[in-house]
Amino acid sequence: MPDNKSDRRDVVIIGGGHNGLVTAFYLAKAGFKPLVLERRPQVGGAAVTDEFHPGFRCSTLAHTAGPIRPDIVRDMNLEKHGLRFITPETCVTALSPDGRALSLYQDENKSAQSIAAFSQKDAAKYPEFEKSLNKISRVIAEALATTPPDIDHPSGGDLWSMLKTGRALRNLGKRDMYRVLRWGPMAVADLVAEYFETELLRAVIAARGIFGTFLGPWSAGSSLQMLIRAAGDSHPAGSAFFAAGGMGSLTQAMASAAQAAGVEIRTAAEVIEIRVKDGVATGVLLGTGEEINATAVISNADPKRTLLKLTDPMHLSPDFVQKLQHYRGNGTVAKVNLALSGLPTFTGVKNGDGAALKGRIHIGPEIDYLERAFDESKYGNFSRQPYLEATIPSLTDPTLAPEGKHVMSIYMQYAPYKLKGDWEEQRKALGQTVVQTLAQYSPNLPEMIVTHQIITPMDLEEVYGLTGGQIFHGDLALDQFFTMRPLLDWARYRTPIENLYLCGSGTHPGAGLTGGSGANAAKEIAKHLKK
Repeated sequence: MPDNKSDRRDVVIIGGGHNGLVTAFYLAKAGFKPLVLERRPQVGGAAVTDEFHPGFRCSTLAHTAGPIRPDIVRDMNLEKHGLRFITPETCVTALSPDGRALSLYQDENKSAQSIAAFSQKDAAKYPEFEKSLNKISRVIAEALATTPPDIDHPSGGDLWSMLKTGRALRNLGKRDMYRVLRWGPMAVADLVAEYFETELLRAVIAARGIFGTFLGPWSAGSSLQMLIRAAGDSHPAGSAFFAAGGMGSLTQAMASAAQAAGVEIRTAAEVIEIRVKDGVATGVLLGTGEEINATAVISNADPKRTLLKLTDPMHLSPDFVQKLQHYRGNGTVAKVNLALSGLPTFTGVKNGDGAALKGRIHIGPEIDYLERAFDESKYGNFSRQPYLEATIPSLTDPTLAPEGKHVMSIYMQYAPYKLKGDWEEQRKALGQTVVQTLAQYSPNLPEMIVTHQIITPMDLEEVYGLTGGQIFHGDLALDQFFTMRPLLDWARYRTPIENLYLCGSGTHPGAGLTGGSGANAAKEIAKHLKK
Protein backbone atom coordinates (compact mmCIF):
# COMPACT_ATOMS: atom_id res chain seq x y z
CA MET A 1 0.00 0.00 0.00
CA PRO A 2 1.59 3.31 -1.02
CA ASP A 3 2.04 6.18 1.37
CA ASN A 4 -1.24 8.05 1.20
CA LYS A 5 0.43 11.44 1.65
CA SER A 6 2.47 13.29 -0.92
CA ASP A 7 4.19 16.65 -1.36
CA ARG A 8 2.01 19.59 -2.27
CA ARG A 9 1.83 20.35 -5.98
CA ASP A 10 1.30 23.62 -7.83
CA VAL A 11 -1.23 22.18 -10.22
CA VAL A 12 -2.74 18.74 -10.74
CA ILE A 13 -4.41 18.08 -14.10
CA ILE A 14 -6.88 15.19 -14.31
CA GLY A 15 -6.70 13.50 -17.72
CA GLY A 16 -3.96 13.35 -20.32
CA GLY A 17 -6.11 13.99 -23.38
CA HIS A 18 -4.96 16.63 -25.86
CA ASN A 19 -6.55 19.56 -24.00
CA GLY A 20 -5.02 18.45 -20.70
CA LEU A 21 -1.57 18.26 -22.31
CA VAL A 22 -1.97 21.68 -23.97
CA THR A 23 -3.07 23.22 -20.66
CA ALA A 24 -0.13 21.62 -18.85
CA PHE A 25 2.35 22.92 -21.44
CA TYR A 26 1.17 26.53 -21.27
CA LEU A 27 1.02 26.51 -17.46
CA ALA A 28 4.58 25.15 -17.34
CA LYS A 29 5.65 27.97 -19.64
CA ALA A 30 3.92 30.39 -17.24
CA GLY A 31 6.14 29.16 -14.39
CA PHE A 32 4.02 26.45 -12.78
CA LYS A 33 4.93 22.78 -12.34
CA PRO A 34 1.90 20.78 -13.44
CA LEU A 35 1.38 17.09 -12.71
CA VAL A 36 -0.82 15.30 -15.27
CA LEU A 37 -2.63 12.18 -14.04
CA GLU A 38 -3.93 9.82 -16.72
CA ARG A 39 -5.98 6.79 -15.68
CA ARG A 40 -5.21 4.76 -18.82
CA PRO A 41 -1.78 3.22 -19.63
CA GLN A 42 -1.12 5.91 -22.26
CA VAL A 43 -1.91 9.58 -22.66
CA GLY A 44 -4.06 10.78 -25.51
CA GLY A 45 -7.71 10.49 -24.48
CA ALA A 46 -9.68 10.21 -27.72
CA ALA A 47 -6.54 10.74 -29.84
CA VAL A 48 -4.69 7.43 -29.54
CA THR A 49 -3.22 4.82 -31.88
CA ASP A 50 -3.58 1.13 -31.00
CA GLU A 51 -2.69 -2.18 -32.61
CA PHE A 52 -6.09 -3.91 -32.78
CA HIS A 53 -4.81 -6.95 -34.73
CA PRO A 54 -1.22 -8.18 -35.18
CA GLY A 55 0.45 -5.78 -37.63
CA PHE A 56 -2.61 -3.52 -37.99
CA ARG A 57 -2.60 -0.14 -36.22
CA CYS A 58 -5.28 2.50 -36.34
CA SER A 59 -6.42 5.77 -34.77
CA THR A 60 -8.75 4.06 -32.32
CA LEU A 61 -11.24 6.92 -31.93
CA ALA A 62 -10.59 10.30 -33.61
CA HIS A 63 -9.05 9.68 -37.02
CA THR A 64 -8.45 13.25 -38.19
CA ALA A 65 -7.12 16.35 -36.43
CA GLY A 66 -9.52 19.21 -35.66
CA PRO A 67 -7.29 20.72 -37.16
CA ILE A 68 -5.05 21.67 -34.24
CA ARG A 69 -4.72 25.44 -33.92
CA PRO A 70 -1.56 26.55 -35.77
CA ASP A 71 -0.37 28.69 -32.85
CA ILE A 72 -0.46 25.63 -30.57
CA VAL A 73 1.52 23.54 -33.07
CA ARG A 74 4.05 26.39 -33.28
CA ASP A 75 4.27 27.12 -29.53
CA MET A 76 4.69 23.45 -28.61
CA ASN A 77 7.10 22.92 -31.53
CA LEU A 78 5.33 19.64 -32.20
CA GLU A 79 7.26 18.82 -35.35
CA LYS A 80 10.49 18.83 -33.31
CA HIS A 81 8.81 16.30 -31.00
CA GLY A 82 8.07 13.89 -33.84
CA LEU A 83 4.73 15.04 -35.27
CA ARG A 84 4.29 14.89 -39.02
CA PHE A 85 0.99 15.90 -40.56
CA ILE A 86 -0.29 14.25 -43.74
CA THR A 87 -2.71 16.39 -45.75
CA PRO A 88 -3.92 14.60 -48.89
CA GLU A 89 -5.04 16.64 -51.87
CA THR A 90 -8.50 15.06 -51.68
CA CYS A 91 -10.49 16.37 -48.72
CA VAL A 92 -13.49 14.06 -49.04
CA THR A 93 -15.11 11.72 -51.55
CA ALA A 94 -18.90 11.38 -51.27
CA LEU A 95 -20.42 8.23 -52.73
CA SER A 96 -23.84 7.92 -54.33
CA PRO A 97 -26.03 4.79 -54.69
CA ASP A 98 -26.25 5.44 -58.43
CA GLY A 99 -22.56 4.58 -58.78
CA ARG A 100 -21.21 8.13 -59.00
CA ALA A 101 -18.67 9.77 -56.70
CA LEU A 102 -18.07 13.44 -55.88
CA SER A 103 -14.59 14.43 -54.69
CA LEU A 104 -13.80 17.78 -53.07
CA TYR A 105 -10.20 18.96 -52.91
CA GLN A 106 -7.90 21.36 -51.10
CA ASP A 107 -7.89 23.29 -54.39
CA GLU A 108 -11.10 25.26 -54.92
CA ASN A 109 -10.93 25.15 -58.72
CA LYS A 110 -10.39 21.39 -58.78
CA SER A 111 -13.44 20.99 -56.50
CA ALA A 112 -15.51 23.12 -58.86
CA GLN A 113 -14.46 20.93 -61.82
CA SER A 114 -15.54 17.82 -59.90
CA ILE A 115 -18.89 19.42 -59.01
CA ALA A 116 -19.44 20.42 -62.67
CA ALA A 117 -19.98 16.74 -63.54
CA PHE A 118 -23.13 16.98 -61.39
CA SER A 119 -24.19 20.60 -61.89
CA GLN A 120 -22.65 23.57 -63.72
CA LYS A 121 -24.71 25.89 -61.54
CA ASP A 122 -23.31 24.34 -58.33
CA ALA A 123 -19.79 24.47 -59.74
CA ALA A 124 -20.19 28.22 -60.18
CA LYS A 125 -21.70 28.72 -56.70
CA TYR A 126 -19.12 26.63 -54.82
CA PRO A 127 -16.24 29.18 -54.95
CA GLU A 128 -18.66 31.92 -53.85
CA PHE A 129 -19.77 29.83 -50.85
CA GLU A 130 -16.19 28.93 -49.94
CA LYS A 131 -15.11 32.59 -50.15
CA SER A 132 -17.89 33.72 -47.78
CA LEU A 133 -17.24 30.83 -45.41
CA ASN A 134 -13.52 31.69 -45.37
CA LYS A 135 -14.18 35.35 -44.46
CA ILE A 136 -16.74 34.45 -41.80
CA SER A 137 -14.62 31.66 -40.33
CA ARG A 138 -11.70 34.04 -39.66
CA VAL A 139 -13.96 36.18 -37.46
CA ILE A 140 -15.34 33.13 -35.67
CA ALA A 141 -11.80 31.81 -35.14
CA GLU A 142 -10.96 35.04 -33.26
CA ALA A 143 -14.00 34.56 -31.00
CA LEU A 144 -13.11 30.91 -30.36
CA ALA A 145 -9.60 31.91 -29.24
CA THR A 146 -10.88 34.30 -26.56
CA THR A 147 -12.33 33.68 -23.12
CA PRO A 148 -16.11 34.27 -23.03
CA PRO A 149 -16.86 37.55 -21.24
CA ASP A 150 -18.23 37.84 -17.74
CA ILE A 151 -21.79 38.88 -18.58
CA ASP A 152 -22.58 40.54 -15.23
CA HIS A 153 -19.22 42.19 -14.55
CA PRO A 154 -17.18 42.45 -17.76
CA SER A 155 -13.56 43.42 -17.23
CA GLY A 156 -11.59 45.83 -19.37
CA GLY A 157 -10.16 42.84 -21.21
CA ASP A 158 -13.65 41.46 -21.82
CA LEU A 159 -14.83 44.77 -23.25
CA TRP A 160 -11.76 45.02 -25.47
CA SER A 161 -12.29 41.47 -26.81
CA MET A 162 -15.95 42.19 -27.54
CA LEU A 163 -14.97 45.44 -29.27
CA LYS A 164 -12.40 43.63 -31.44
CA THR A 165 -14.95 40.97 -32.38
CA GLY A 166 -17.55 43.62 -33.18
CA ARG A 167 -15.08 45.49 -35.35
CA ALA A 168 -14.12 42.28 -37.17
CA LEU A 169 -17.81 41.61 -37.83
CA ARG A 170 -18.31 45.10 -39.27
CA ASN A 171 -15.25 44.69 -41.46
CA LEU A 172 -16.89 41.68 -43.11
CA GLY A 173 -19.19 44.03 -44.95
CA LYS A 174 -22.96 44.20 -44.79
CA ARG A 175 -23.67 40.99 -46.74
CA ASP A 176 -21.33 38.66 -44.83
CA MET A 177 -22.14 40.25 -41.45
CA TYR A 178 -25.81 39.50 -42.16
CA ARG A 179 -24.85 35.93 -43.06
CA VAL A 180 -23.06 35.38 -39.73
CA LEU A 181 -26.11 36.52 -37.76
CA ARG A 182 -28.51 34.53 -39.91
CA TRP A 183 -26.58 31.32 -40.51
CA GLY A 184 -25.86 30.33 -36.90
CA PRO A 185 -29.46 29.58 -35.83
CA MET A 186 -30.36 27.94 -39.17
CA ALA A 187 -30.84 24.28 -39.96
CA VAL A 188 -27.82 23.32 -42.03
CA ALA A 189 -30.17 21.66 -44.56
CA ASP A 190 -31.71 25.06 -45.29
CA LEU A 191 -28.32 26.71 -45.57
CA VAL A 192 -26.91 24.31 -48.17
CA ALA A 193 -30.19 24.33 -50.12
CA GLU A 194 -29.83 28.10 -50.62
CA TYR A 195 -26.60 27.54 -52.53
CA PHE A 196 -26.70 24.10 -54.15
CA GLU A 197 -29.12 21.88 -56.05
CA THR A 198 -27.09 18.62 -56.03
CA GLU A 199 -28.24 16.40 -53.18
CA LEU A 200 -24.87 14.66 -52.79
CA LEU A 201 -23.07 18.02 -52.47
CA ARG A 202 -25.70 19.32 -50.04
CA ALA A 203 -25.36 16.22 -47.88
CA VAL A 204 -21.56 16.13 -47.66
CA ILE A 205 -21.43 19.80 -46.58
CA ALA A 206 -24.41 19.47 -44.21
CA ALA A 207 -22.79 16.45 -42.52
CA ARG A 208 -20.25 18.80 -41.00
CA GLY A 209 -23.04 20.44 -39.04
CA ILE A 210 -24.31 17.21 -37.47
CA PHE A 211 -21.13 15.20 -36.89
CA GLY A 212 -20.84 13.90 -33.32
CA THR A 213 -23.92 15.60 -31.94
CA PHE A 214 -27.60 14.82 -31.36
CA LEU A 215 -28.83 16.91 -34.28
CA GLY A 216 -30.15 16.12 -37.72
CA PRO A 217 -29.67 18.35 -40.78
CA TRP A 218 -33.14 19.82 -40.26
CA SER A 219 -32.41 20.68 -36.59
CA ALA A 220 -32.31 24.40 -35.80
CA GLY A 221 -28.79 25.55 -34.99
CA SER A 222 -27.02 22.74 -36.85
CA SER A 223 -25.38 25.41 -39.03
CA LEU A 224 -23.60 26.70 -35.92
CA GLN A 225 -21.52 23.56 -35.61
CA MET A 226 -20.52 23.84 -39.26
CA LEU A 227 -19.37 27.42 -38.64
CA ILE A 228 -17.45 26.42 -35.48
CA ARG A 229 -15.65 23.69 -37.39
CA ALA A 230 -15.02 26.01 -40.34
CA ALA A 231 -13.14 28.35 -37.98
CA GLY A 232 -10.23 25.92 -38.13
CA ASP A 233 -10.69 24.84 -41.74
CA SER A 234 -12.82 26.85 -44.16
CA HIS A 235 -13.23 24.14 -46.81
CA PRO A 236 -17.04 23.76 -46.97
CA ALA A 237 -17.03 20.00 -46.32
CA GLY A 238 -13.84 20.05 -44.24
CA SER A 239 -10.41 18.67 -45.05
CA ALA A 240 -8.49 15.58 -44.02
CA PHE A 241 -5.62 16.19 -41.59
CA PHE A 242 -3.88 12.98 -40.54
CA ALA A 243 -0.93 12.38 -38.27
CA ALA A 244 1.75 9.96 -39.47
CA GLY A 245 1.52 6.95 -37.17
CA GLY A 246 -2.11 7.70 -36.31
CA MET A 247 -3.60 10.33 -34.04
CA GLY A 248 -1.68 8.90 -31.09
CA SER A 249 1.43 10.47 -32.64
CA LEU A 250 -0.14 13.89 -32.10
CA THR A 251 -0.71 13.40 -28.38
CA GLN A 252 2.65 11.66 -27.93
CA ALA A 253 4.32 14.73 -29.45
CA MET A 254 2.26 16.93 -27.12
CA ALA A 255 3.32 14.85 -24.11
CA SER A 256 6.96 15.13 -25.18
CA ALA A 257 6.68 18.91 -25.58
CA ALA A 258 4.95 19.24 -22.20
CA GLN A 259 7.63 17.17 -20.45
CA ALA A 260 10.35 19.25 -22.09
CA ALA A 261 8.64 22.34 -20.63
CA GLY A 262 8.73 20.83 -17.12
CA VAL A 263 5.45 18.93 -16.88
CA GLU A 264 5.34 15.62 -14.99
CA ILE A 265 3.06 12.95 -16.48
CA ARG A 266 1.88 9.82 -14.68
CA THR A 267 -0.11 7.13 -16.49
CA ALA A 268 -2.18 4.33 -14.90
CA ALA A 269 -3.01 6.90 -12.21
CA GLU A 270 -6.79 7.02 -11.80
CA VAL A 271 -8.29 9.90 -9.85
CA ILE A 272 -11.35 8.69 -7.99
CA GLU A 273 -12.11 11.83 -5.99
CA ILE A 274 -11.41 15.55 -6.01
CA ARG A 275 -10.88 16.59 -2.39
CA VAL A 276 -12.77 19.70 -1.29
CA LYS A 277 -12.62 21.51 2.06
CA ASP A 278 -14.69 24.58 2.94
CA GLY A 279 -15.59 25.13 -0.73
CA VAL A 280 -11.97 24.95 -1.91
CA ALA A 281 -10.37 22.14 -3.93
CA THR A 282 -7.36 20.85 -2.00
CA GLY A 283 -6.15 17.92 -4.11
CA VAL A 284 -7.08 14.50 -5.43
CA LEU A 285 -7.38 10.91 -4.22
CA LEU A 286 -6.11 8.12 -6.48
CA GLY A 287 -7.50 4.62 -6.78
CA THR A 288 -4.37 3.33 -5.00
CA GLY A 289 -5.25 5.35 -1.91
CA GLU A 290 -2.58 7.97 -2.58
CA GLU A 291 -3.54 11.57 -1.84
CA ILE A 292 -1.97 14.39 -3.78
CA ASN A 293 -2.44 17.87 -2.38
CA ALA A 294 -2.49 20.78 -4.81
CA THR A 295 -2.92 24.52 -4.98
CA ALA A 296 -5.19 24.05 -7.99
CA VAL A 297 -6.96 21.09 -9.57
CA ILE A 298 -7.77 21.24 -13.29
CA SER A 299 -10.01 18.64 -14.89
CA ASN A 300 -9.78 17.61 -18.52
CA ALA A 301 -12.73 15.27 -17.92
CA ASP A 302 -16.19 16.38 -19.03
CA PRO A 303 -18.17 18.73 -16.75
CA LYS A 304 -20.61 16.07 -15.50
CA ARG A 305 -17.88 13.55 -14.65
CA THR A 306 -15.86 16.26 -12.92
CA LEU A 307 -18.56 17.90 -10.84
CA LEU A 308 -21.14 15.16 -10.30
CA LYS A 309 -18.92 12.07 -10.03
CA LEU A 310 -15.36 12.99 -9.03
CA THR A 311 -16.64 15.75 -6.76
CA ASP A 312 -19.26 15.26 -4.07
CA PRO A 313 -22.29 17.32 -5.27
CA MET A 314 -22.87 18.37 -1.64
CA HIS A 315 -20.23 21.05 -2.30
CA LEU A 316 -22.44 22.57 -5.01
CA SER A 317 -25.72 24.47 -4.83
CA PRO A 318 -28.86 22.48 -5.70
CA ASP A 319 -29.59 24.97 -8.49
CA PHE A 320 -26.17 24.41 -10.08
CA VAL A 321 -26.48 20.63 -9.79
CA GLN A 322 -29.90 20.68 -11.43
CA LYS A 323 -28.65 22.81 -14.35
CA LEU A 324 -25.62 20.56 -14.87
CA GLN A 325 -27.79 17.46 -14.84
CA HIS A 326 -29.67 18.98 -17.78
CA TYR A 327 -26.48 19.77 -19.71
CA ARG A 328 -27.03 17.68 -22.84
CA GLY A 329 -24.41 15.15 -23.74
CA ASN A 330 -25.85 11.86 -24.96
CA GLY A 331 -23.53 10.36 -27.56
CA THR A 332 -24.64 9.38 -31.04
CA VAL A 333 -21.40 7.99 -32.47
CA ALA A 334 -19.95 4.48 -32.66
CA LYS A 335 -16.60 3.52 -34.17
CA VAL A 336 -15.64 0.48 -36.25
CA ASN A 337 -12.03 -0.24 -37.25
CA LEU A 338 -11.35 -2.86 -39.93
CA ALA A 339 -8.21 -4.84 -40.77
CA LEU A 340 -8.33 -5.55 -44.52
CA SER A 341 -6.45 -8.07 -46.68
CA GLY A 342 -6.31 -5.57 -49.55
CA LEU A 343 -7.70 -2.30 -50.89
CA PRO A 344 -11.44 -2.56 -51.56
CA THR A 345 -12.95 -1.08 -54.72
CA PHE A 346 -15.72 1.50 -54.58
CA THR A 347 -18.39 2.18 -57.19
CA GLY A 348 -17.76 5.51 -58.83
CA VAL A 349 -14.03 5.42 -58.02
CA LYS A 350 -11.80 4.13 -60.82
CA ASN A 351 -9.74 1.06 -59.98
CA GLY A 352 -6.28 2.12 -58.96
CA ASP A 353 -7.42 5.70 -58.22
CA GLY A 354 -6.22 5.60 -54.63
CA ALA A 355 -6.05 9.41 -54.55
CA ALA A 356 -9.85 9.67 -54.32
CA LEU A 357 -9.77 7.46 -51.21
CA LYS A 358 -6.88 9.17 -49.42
CA GLY A 359 -9.09 11.73 -47.71
CA ARG A 360 -12.39 11.07 -45.92
CA ILE A 361 -15.09 8.88 -47.47
CA HIS A 362 -18.66 10.09 -46.93
CA ILE A 363 -21.68 7.78 -46.95
CA GLY A 364 -24.91 9.74 -46.71
CA PRO A 365 -26.06 10.66 -50.21
CA GLU A 366 -28.85 13.12 -49.48
CA ILE A 367 -30.28 15.33 -46.76
CA ASP A 368 -33.32 13.10 -46.22
CA TYR A 369 -31.03 10.06 -45.81
CA LEU A 370 -29.17 11.86 -43.00
CA GLU A 371 -32.42 12.95 -41.37
CA ARG A 372 -33.87 9.42 -41.48
CA ALA A 373 -30.69 8.11 -39.84
CA PHE A 374 -31.20 10.69 -37.08
CA ASP A 375 -34.90 9.81 -36.72
CA GLU A 376 -34.14 6.25 -35.64
CA SER A 377 -31.87 7.42 -32.83
CA LYS A 378 -34.61 9.62 -31.33
CA TYR A 379 -36.46 6.48 -30.32
CA GLY A 380 -33.52 4.52 -28.94
CA ASN A 381 -32.58 2.59 -32.10
CA PHE A 382 -29.30 2.71 -33.95
CA SER A 383 -29.59 3.60 -37.64
CA ARG A 384 -29.94 0.66 -40.02
CA GLN A 385 -28.91 2.94 -42.91
CA PRO A 386 -26.38 5.08 -41.04
CA TYR A 387 -24.37 8.12 -41.97
CA LEU A 388 -20.72 7.00 -42.15
CA GLU A 389 -17.41 8.85 -42.30
CA ALA A 390 -14.55 6.51 -43.19
CA THR A 391 -10.84 6.81 -43.83
CA ILE A 392 -8.23 4.37 -45.15
CA PRO A 393 -5.18 5.89 -43.42
CA SER A 394 -2.82 3.14 -44.64
CA LEU A 395 -3.10 4.66 -48.14
CA THR A 396 -1.17 7.72 -46.97
CA ASP A 397 0.75 5.98 -44.16
CA PRO A 398 1.76 2.41 -45.12
CA THR A 399 3.35 1.84 -41.68
CA LEU A 400 -0.12 1.22 -40.23
CA ALA A 401 -0.63 -2.17 -41.94
CA PRO A 402 1.44 -5.04 -43.37
CA GLU A 403 2.54 -4.58 -46.98
CA GLY A 404 -0.37 -4.83 -49.42
CA LYS A 405 -2.91 -4.74 -46.60
CA HIS A 406 -4.93 -1.86 -45.17
CA VAL A 407 -6.82 -0.49 -42.19
CA MET A 408 -10.14 1.29 -42.40
CA SER A 409 -11.47 3.64 -39.72
CA ILE A 410 -15.24 4.30 -39.69
CA TYR A 411 -17.37 6.70 -37.66
CA MET A 412 -20.97 5.49 -37.55
CA GLN A 413 -23.87 7.81 -36.79
CA TYR A 414 -26.44 7.56 -35.31
CA ALA A 415 -25.82 5.15 -32.46
CA PRO A 416 -27.65 6.50 -29.40
CA TYR A 417 -26.04 6.08 -25.99
CA LYS A 418 -29.53 5.47 -24.59
CA LEU A 419 -30.32 2.36 -26.59
CA LYS A 420 -33.62 0.51 -26.19
CA GLY A 421 -31.73 -2.75 -25.71
CA ASP A 422 -28.32 -3.60 -24.27
CA TRP A 423 -25.28 -2.35 -26.18
CA GLU A 424 -23.30 -5.51 -25.51
CA GLU A 425 -26.05 -7.59 -27.09
CA GLN A 426 -26.24 -5.20 -30.06
CA ARG A 427 -22.47 -4.92 -30.65
CA LYS A 428 -22.36 -7.56 -33.41
CA ALA A 429 -25.47 -6.19 -35.13
CA LEU A 430 -23.90 -2.71 -35.12
CA GLY A 431 -20.77 -4.03 -36.85
CA GLN A 432 -22.84 -5.93 -39.40
CA THR A 433 -24.90 -2.82 -40.17
CA VAL A 434 -21.76 -0.76 -40.83
CA VAL A 435 -20.26 -3.42 -43.11
CA GLN A 436 -23.55 -3.98 -44.98
CA THR A 437 -23.94 -0.24 -45.54
CA LEU A 438 -20.38 0.04 -46.89
CA ALA A 439 -20.94 -3.03 -49.08
CA GLN A 440 -23.64 -1.13 -50.99
CA TYR A 441 -20.81 1.08 -52.27
CA SER A 442 -17.95 -1.45 -52.07
CA PRO A 443 -19.26 -4.95 -52.90
CA ASN A 444 -15.91 -6.69 -52.34
CA LEU A 445 -15.27 -5.12 -48.92
CA PRO A 446 -16.84 -7.92 -46.77
CA GLU A 447 -14.58 -10.63 -48.23
CA MET A 448 -11.48 -8.55 -47.42
CA ILE A 449 -12.18 -8.14 -43.69
CA VAL A 450 -9.55 -9.90 -41.58
CA THR A 451 -11.03 -8.69 -38.29
CA HIS A 452 -12.89 -5.75 -36.86
CA GLN A 453 -12.94 -3.66 -33.70
CA ILE A 454 -16.35 -2.34 -32.63
CA ILE A 455 -16.57 0.55 -30.16
CA THR A 456 -20.06 1.42 -28.90
CA PRO A 457 -21.17 4.62 -27.11
CA MET A 458 -21.10 2.57 -23.89
CA ASP A 459 -17.44 1.72 -24.57
CA LEU A 460 -16.73 5.41 -25.09
CA GLU A 461 -18.02 6.05 -21.58
CA GLU A 462 -16.63 3.04 -19.72
CA VAL A 463 -13.25 2.64 -21.44
CA TYR A 464 -12.43 6.19 -22.51
CA GLY A 465 -14.21 8.19 -19.81
CA LEU A 466 -16.59 10.11 -22.10
CA THR A 467 -19.80 10.54 -20.10
CA GLY A 468 -22.81 9.50 -22.16
CA GLY A 469 -20.44 8.49 -24.96
CA GLN A 470 -20.36 12.15 -26.06
CA ILE A 471 -17.13 12.78 -28.00
CA PHE A 472 -17.33 16.59 -27.57
CA HIS A 473 -18.02 16.43 -23.77
CA GLY A 474 -21.48 17.85 -24.46
CA ASP A 475 -23.53 18.79 -27.52
CA LEU A 476 -22.33 21.75 -29.54
CA ALA A 477 -25.63 23.63 -29.70
CA LEU A 478 -26.83 27.23 -29.54
CA ASP A 479 -27.67 26.97 -25.83
CA GLN A 480 -24.40 25.20 -24.97
CA PHE A 481 -21.95 27.47 -26.76
CA PHE A 482 -19.68 30.43 -25.89
CA THR A 483 -20.96 32.10 -22.68
CA MET A 484 -23.23 29.09 -22.04
CA ARG A 485 -20.60 26.31 -22.27
CA PRO A 486 -21.04 24.38 -20.09
CA LEU A 487 -23.43 26.72 -18.20
CA LEU A 488 -24.27 30.41 -18.16
CA ASP A 489 -22.02 32.23 -15.63
CA TRP A 490 -19.54 29.32 -15.68
CA ALA A 491 -17.97 29.64 -19.13
CA ARG A 492 -14.59 31.00 -17.97
CA TYR A 493 -13.01 27.64 -17.03
CA ARG A 494 -13.74 28.14 -13.32
CA THR A 495 -16.28 26.19 -11.26
CA PRO A 496 -18.30 27.07 -8.13
CA ILE A 497 -15.55 25.29 -6.14
CA GLU A 498 -12.58 27.57 -5.57
CA ASN A 499 -9.33 26.40 -7.25
CA LEU A 500 -11.15 23.74 -9.30
CA TYR A 501 -11.05 24.42 -13.03
CA LEU A 502 -12.15 22.80 -16.31
CA CYS A 503 -10.04 22.61 -19.47
CA GLY A 504 -11.71 19.92 -21.63
CA SER A 505 -14.01 20.04 -24.64
CA GLY A 506 -16.97 20.75 -22.36
CA THR A 507 -15.64 24.32 -22.18
CA HIS A 508 -15.47 27.02 -24.85
CA PRO A 509 -14.87 26.46 -27.76
CA GLY A 510 -15.17 22.66 -27.45
CA ALA A 511 -14.78 21.99 -31.15
CA GLY A 512 -12.99 18.64 -31.11
CA LEU A 513 -9.26 18.13 -31.69
CA THR A 514 -8.18 21.77 -31.96
CA GLY A 515 -6.57 22.30 -28.54
CA GLY A 516 -8.56 25.53 -28.22
CA SER A 517 -10.20 24.71 -24.88
CA GLY A 518 -6.86 23.77 -23.32
CA ALA A 519 -5.04 26.87 -24.57
CA ASN A 520 -7.84 29.23 -23.52
CA ALA A 521 -8.14 27.58 -20.11
CA ALA A 522 -4.40 27.78 -19.43
CA LYS A 523 -4.35 31.52 -20.13
CA GLU A 524 -7.30 32.18 -17.81
CA ILE A 525 -6.12 29.84 -15.03
CA ALA A 526 -2.58 31.28 -15.04
CA LYS A 527 -3.98 34.80 -14.62
CA HIS A 528 -6.15 33.70 -11.72
CA LEU A 529 -3.44 31.73 -9.92
CA LYS A 530 -0.92 34.55 -10.23
CA LYS A 531 -3.33 36.86 -8.44
